[in-house]
Amino acid sequence: MTFPMRRLPALLWVTTLSLLTSTLCAQQDPVFSGPQKGEKLADFKIQGVFDDEAGKKLNYLAQAGKKPTLLIFVHELTRPSIAVTRTLMEFASKHKEKMYSSIVFLGDDATALEERLKRARHAMPKGTPVHIAAGGQEGPGAYGLNRNVTLTILVSKEQKVTANFALVQPSVQADVPKVVKEIVAITGGPLPSLRELGARGAMAAPAQRGGGTVDMRGLLGPVIRKNATPEQVEEAAKKVEAVFAKNPAAAREAGAIARRIMDAGKLKDYGTPAAQKYLEKWAKQYQAPARKKRKN
Repeated sequence: MTFPMRRLPALLWVTTLSLLTSTLCAQQDPVFSGPQKGEKLADFKIQGVFDDEAGKKLNYLAQAGKKPTLLIFVHELTRPSIAVTRTLMEFASKHKEKMYSSIVFLGDDATALEERLKRARHAMPKGTPVHIAAGGQEGPGAYGLNRNVTLTILVSKEQKVTANFALVQPSVQADVPKVVKEIVAITGGPLPSLRELGARGAMAAPAQRGGGTVDMRGLLGPVIRKNATPEQVEEAAKKVEAVFAKNPAAAREAGAIARRIMDAGKLKDYGTPAAQKYLEKWAKQYQAPARKKRKN
C-alpha cells in the first residue's frame, strides 16, 4: 500500500468534494468488506508498530482476549480516514476496561509501511495499539476484505461481529455516530454528540452570518440521488435554493463544490441528468464576490 501524502489535495478540497461523493456512494449498491454481522472473527497475524509492541509478531485474538473489540482496517491513509479513525479510537480509549480497540494497516511492503507510520505517529490516536497485518494489501485471507474501500470497521462481542462498516469515503459527520452507537450498545452509557466527541472535520459548512450552520451533505443529497425522478430533483432543488436565498455563504460553498466536480470531469457521476443541470447552474450562479481593487 502506498500513502499518497505528497499528492493529497488541500483539506478543503477533500472535505467539500467528499460531501457529495460519500452521499452518492451510500445511494448505490451496498459495499461489503470483511465478516458480516453474526459471523465469527478469525484469528490473524499482526506486527506491532509502537512502544512495547514494536516489531513483535502477535496474534490478534490473543491480544483482544475475551473483550469486545473495535477493529479498524485501514486500506488507505487519507485525511478523512485519519479523522474518522482518530475520533473513534479516542472515544474507545475511554472504555479500555470494557473493550479492546486497535488499528490494523494493510500494505504489501511491511517495512516501508512501518516507516511511514512512524513518521505519521503524531496523527495517530494516543494509547491505541497500531498494527500491520500479514497478508499484504489484501489483508488476512479469512476476512475477505475489499481493497476498494478506505476503511473496514468491525465491532464485535464474544468474537462475533455485531456491526460492520465498509467505508469508501469516510466521513466524521456521517459515519462516526453510527459506529459510536454500536460501541455504546456494548459498553453502555450515554450516546455522545459529535461535539462531545471532540470531532474535527465534521462535514458541515461553517456557521455563517445570518444563515447558521448548514449540513451540505443533507442539503444536497436529495438532489443527487441516482434513483430520483425529475420531479423529485426539481422539488429538492427548490428547497436547496430556498436555503441559498437565506444563506449566501452556503450558496457559494455549494457553487465551489459543483465547480470542483466539473473541473475534475466527474459531473456524470453525480445524480441524474436533471441533477447535473442544477450543479452546472449553481457552479455558474454562486461564486465568491469579486474583490474590490484598492485605490492608489
